[in-house]
Amino acid sequence: MMRFDLVDLNLFRHVVEAGSITHGAERANLALAAASARVRAMEDSLGAALLLRGRQGVTPTPAGRALLAHAREILAQIERLQVDLSVFAGGAVGQLRVLSNTNALTEFLPEALSAYLALHTGVSVDIEERTSDEIVGMVADGAADLGIVAGTVDTGTLQTFPFRHDRFVVVVAAGHALARRASVGFAEVLEHDLVGLDRPSALTRFLADKASRIGRPMRLRVQLRSFDAVCRLVECGVGLGIVPETTARRAWRTMGIALVPLEDPWAARDLKLCLRDLAALPPFAQDFVAHLRAADA
Repeated sequence: MMRFDLVDLNLFRHVVEAGSITHGAERANLALAAASARVRAMEDSLGAALLLRGRQGVTPTPAGRALLAHAREILAQIERLQVDLSVFAGGAVGQLRVLSNTNALTEFLPEALSAYLALHTGVSVDIEERTSDEIVGMVADGAADLGIVAGTVDTGTLQTFPFRHDRFVVVVAAGHALARRASVGFAEVLEHDLVGLDRPSALTRFLADKASRIGRPMRLRVQLRSFDAVCRLVECGVGLGIVPETTARRAWRTMGIALVPLEDPWAARDLKLCLRDLAALPPFAQDFVAHLRAADA
């Protein structure tokens, strides 16, 4: 007889979405040993494997995909129940799950989010960084309420709204040979050592994919956690960096760096919001979408 509790379902959702039992356990606030034991108990209870385990992580089996769909539906219903009852309990209004690419997460969301939360004290927001392609799939599958993606990505049948515009530029030390260039192509940038975000970041994975498509490696000498740190290492001559233009212009005011526009079409970033159905979201989530859209006006 199958016996899955809400902790099991929440854990399994996180494991599949993270592609790793270790990272799924972290997101579910469980110790790795406890998480592994729960997953094994779920498989034993079902009598079938839920995950395919490999060197690169885990992926769901057909049984796992079926369980994931039901887990997401059940957990969403629990969240709606909590929202409906919170009015009587005087507690939190609700929780939003947002997925964002690196550009929006670092440059535009913090200010917009802080203003929204100041007005909605009962709402909590869970934000996760993903690549745009991953975000579209997860929003379509019901894994998040809202996604913020690059305008170039195919969002299929999802509803979309404009959010912000930015572009990626190359930052170089002020005395670098490229500093006087009007623009530069990504292929030429790859001839140099690079300073970038750490490998799990959505932007690094995005750039690695672009490099792979033209058959060139990325020579990442240093991997950091923030665009500002990237710019500081670039200033010291460690390598070149690729960052949003808004970041680069802010850093340029205090650092000895130069900005060189990227010629590649994908460097332009018309960011957009994507969601399944705005009318189906709870009122506080609709307010959040309206807040983001108004901030762009």
